Amino acid sequence: MAEKKEQRSLLKELPVLLLVAVVLAVVVKTFLVQPFYIPSASMEQTLHGCPGCTADRILVTKPPYWFSDPQPGDVVVFEGPAAWPSETQADEPTNWLSRAALFVGRAVGVARPSDRDFVKRVVAVGGQTVQCCDDQGRVTVDGRPLDEPYLYQDDQRAFGPVTLEAGQLWVMGDHRSDSADSRDHGPIGVDDVIGKASVIVWPLSRFGWIDSPDIQDTTASGPVDPGTAVLLAPVLLAVRRRR
Repeated sequence: MAEKKEQRSLLKELPVLLLVAVVLAVVVKTFLVQPFYIPSASMEQTLHGCPGCTADRILVTKPPYWFSDPQPGDVVVFEGPAAWPSETQADEPTNWLSRAALFVGRAVGVARPSDRDFVKRVVAVGGQTVQCCDDQGRVTVDGRPLDEPYLYQDDQRAFGPVTLEAGQLWVMGDHRSDSADSRDHGPIGVDDVIGKASVIVWPLSRFGWIDSPDIQDTTASGPVDPGTAVLLAPVLLAVRRRR
């Protein structure tokens, strides 16, 4: 008799527990950390999303941009402005059950993201003038060539000069020959940025921090900011134990 009462009590509490879990997940995703599935090859070899390979799953952190804007060299996930066409086709389900499953999948980073979400690297920020190319085929910002060791299959397509307004970012893919970015669709707004791509968490063979090199040689950026390291410490410890 006592066991039946305990079972009934658990059944009554289960919906509440599930609701609390969903609310907590939404709060964490909205304000702290959001998993993201790399949908294309535009950031190879930094981030894998090529056809036939295991797409990287990354964690996108929000706190780094609470009090400062993205900096040159940062890899950011952002919601594409209206002028940006989708890089991938993500058919949205029509029935509520499939939509709920897709929401959960995106929340934990195992489903493809919305086709309006993009991942690129910040090359220039508001007030700077960006163009390509100098006599060695390099992108320049304010007349100075960028140091871009991460480039994969560079594309020395000429553009600019473009002077960015305050609150604008010029973003480009690391796989320049396979990336539609600010060269094609123009700058994005700082307000479009969802967060900073901070760490690859899957597959485990590629686990590690996503570097933010000082591409403009300003000594202003580094591989990982302290706030992000503290925020992701529990996740990193858990992954290391599994390895």
